[in-house]
Amino acid sequence: MQRPGGQGRWLDIELDSPGKLTSPALIAAFEGWNDAGEAASGAISQLGLAWDAKPIGEIDPEDYYDFQVTRPVMEVSAGRAEELVWPTSRLSVARPAEAGRDLILLHGIEPNMRWRGFTSELVTAFTSLGVELVILLGALLADSPHTRPLQVTAAASGPELAAQLHVQPVDYKGPTGIVGVLQQACAAAGLPSVSLWAAVPHYVAQPPSPKATLALLRSVEDILDISLPLADLPAEARAWERGVDELAEQDSDVAEYVRSLEEAKDATELPEASGDAIAREFERYLRRRGDRGDYGSR
Repeated sequence: MQRPGGQGRWLDIELDSPGKLTSPALIAAFEGWNDAGEAASGAISQLGLAWDAKPIGEIDPEDYYDFQVTRPVMEVSAGRAEELVWPTSRLSVARPAEAGRDLILLHGIEPNMRWRGFTSELVTAFTSLGVELVILLGALLADSPHTRPLQVTAAASGPELAAQLHVQPVDYKGPTGIVGVLQQACAAAGLPSVSLWAAVPHYVAQPPSPKATLALLRSVEDILDISLPLADLPAEARAWERGVDELAEQDSDVAEYVRSLEEAKDATELPEASGDAIAREFERYLRRRGDRGDYGSR
């Protein structure tokens, strides 16, 4: 579709042909408001590197980004300008053998303007690629103690999908980012979608946040029923937690605040919720062994 006025510019993403895709699912994250601690974008970066994902398309940023707010990046080597990288949202495809399906990764930057046109372009691309499920990743600041498992809440595009994915219903009314807008656009187009939000402790919000990234990836594992390449992320999450412990010990006010968050978290944690968490962790353990047996049925 061309812009009115015959200027000849295409509004839809021009995709490089990825070839025939097998039951593709798409995992997306956007830098910016939706990305506390860079936990969501960190998850996409982790998967893209581990799977050596191949670029297949990107949005023309001209209509959607204010370059004085989100500036292009100049790469200079030995005094020579080598490359100018424009801020945009890029699609890539990975074909991990263990997944049994192709996976498309979308690493984006929340646009500064024209969100409806932006999401329309993306949904058109998803449809062209035959995407069967869209998984949207986000992270928000919350009153969460860093010493406890970081909560990941989920919202599905419909009750049937929620039941199929074992997604517990949540209630929310308030501002949203491009993740929420894109999920609504997917729903309007009939594309099944689920958004996953990690709760990042607000008192340690500076990136990276490997524990939140790990929590998101484990939730994606549960949705897709596969093992993801986590590499050193579990060790990085443990080191991050120890580092925050040390900082808290140096400030009695922070230490007391963390204890109050722990007490509040423990008081509201239902026994059945803890049991569900243990069961999910056991399923992941069996999945990583490649031997799920009867425990694999969902």
